[in-house]
Amino acid sequence: MLRDLYEWTVEKARHRHAERWLALISFMESSFFPIPPHPLLGLMCLARPERAIRYAAITTAASVVGALFGYAIGYFLYELIGQALLGALGLADKFPIAACYLREKDWEIILVAGSTPVPFKLLTITAGFIEMALIPFVLASIAGRALIFMTVGILFRVFGAPIKRFIDKYLGLLTTVFIVLLVGGFVALSFIGGDGEGPASACEAATSVQRSDAP
Repeated sequence: MLRDLYEWTVEKARHRHAERWLALISFMESSFFPIPPHPLLGLMCLARPERAIRYAAITTAASVVGALFGYAIGYFLYELIGQALLGALGLADKFPIAACYLREKDWEIILVAGSTPVPFKLLTITAGFIEMALIPFVLASIAGRALIFMTVGILFRVFGAPIKRFIDKYLGLLTTVFIVLLVGGFVALSFIGGDGEGPASACEAATSVQRSDAP
């Protein structure tokens, strides 16, 4: 089944509208969509290695624009949309924890989340809710998203054919590695605040959050 899905996605990655789908998914994933763009980006790069850097740039740009949309949801529409959205995505219980980390570590958390396969939308919506300074948010989003997506693009551009042969042979193993990276992203977020004492441990115990201008 995994092999069939892989072959189907490779075929779709060759579609003439694939770039539009890549941009759309990248935009949505940063704000409200549960499926990350990483698999589609990788498969599009496999299908057309000569366009890998172009695809990575599209993914990065669309993801950052999506991050701004997520920020706007948190800033302007949290009670109306954001709260229900996080609940539907199964991220509501992580919201107070994310808010605590963002207030303690600011752009560092955005950078870590942006460069790992964690639900980036949680951080973008939360950043808007706590009214994180916009310029550091944007710069950290660009750096984090570019780090992961442009690295993929460059690797496929330089090693396209050998990488495709490797994936064809070790698809199951690479799927496992992706899951490990996803878990590792959450571990990185949980330890970025320190050695388990002070702000980091306090954030792990957070159960509620107020806006910055709340009394």
